[in-house]
Amino acid sequence: MIEHKSNSAHSHLNDDVQHQLSRSDAERIEYILSSRWIGYSKAKDILGKLEDLLVYPKKHRMPCMLIVGDSNSGKTMIAERFIDLHPAYEREDNEGIIIPALFIQSPPTPSESRLYSNILSKLFAPFRPSDSAEKKHHQVKTIMAACNVKMLIIDEIHSLLAGPLDKQRVFLSVIRNLSNELKIPIVGLGTKDALRAIKTDPQLDNRFKPSLLPRWEMDIDFRRLLASFERMLPLASPSDLKGKAIAKKLHFMSEGLLGEISDILTQAAILAIRNGSERISIELLDEIDYESPKDRKKSNY
Repeated sequence: MIEHKSNSAHSHLNDDVQHQLSRSDAERIEYILSSRWIGYSKAKDILGKLEDLLVYPKKHRMPCMLIVGDSNSGKTMIAERFIDLHPAYEREDNEGIIIPALFIQSPPTPSESRLYSNILSKLFAPFRPSDSAEKKHHQVKTIMAACNVKMLIIDEIHSLLAGPLDKQRVFLSVIRNLSNELKIPIVGLGTKDALRAIKTDPQLDNRFKPSLLPRWEMDIDFRRLLASFERMLPLASPSDLKGKAIAKKLHFMSEGLLGEISDILTQAAILAIRNGSERISIELLDEIDYESPKDRKKSNY
């Protein structure tokens, strides 16, 4: 544990994070490992679009959205933040719960039955996996309507490409029909492959508006992002992550992917606590056990 100094000595940290400095090393590490939200401009823009969809008046052909980005680009973080902002709550008459937005994982292959199973599991609804797709479909519609679900968010929707073309088309049709029947927007999260798959269904292509999450460039916005990260990592000494040299190092290591940046800084901050340096330096970044996405891809061959 380090001695907690005055706030002015730790002006590189947010006020809430400064209080973490008086806690034990183990507690600070636990805090670093907990999820944190960085509200950068593109994420705020997408959250704004999701807010608009959530209150969109019900009609037969609801607008939908596709959040597109490379793996580990921050798509899921945005969806989880949106769910945190709109949690489920009890009805005033205590006769059930209201779920503003339901966030599920896409099945690993384009399966109508498994999609319904994933929805029912998230709703904590009793069902048998062996039930017919028709029966599960009826359950899904009934329970989602009863819970007043206003939006369905499907993560890893590009998984639908892991099956034959006829099953892909059925799966896309199921998504379209769910939106029509419940009169709710559906939001898909996926890679560019998902965008290609949606375009095979003209009706869905017209309805799903893509929002792209590009990789970060080595520019002023990236350096601002790093400064935001630094303010949330309870280290006693400033690291100056926005400095050009260390920013270039972090950009190279992460390949501009937000999830990778978060993983790198998490590992580095923990090491900085354990070795007593209390700051992240270029030298410390070379010490962490980290493999870049490109290197991981190579090692899979």
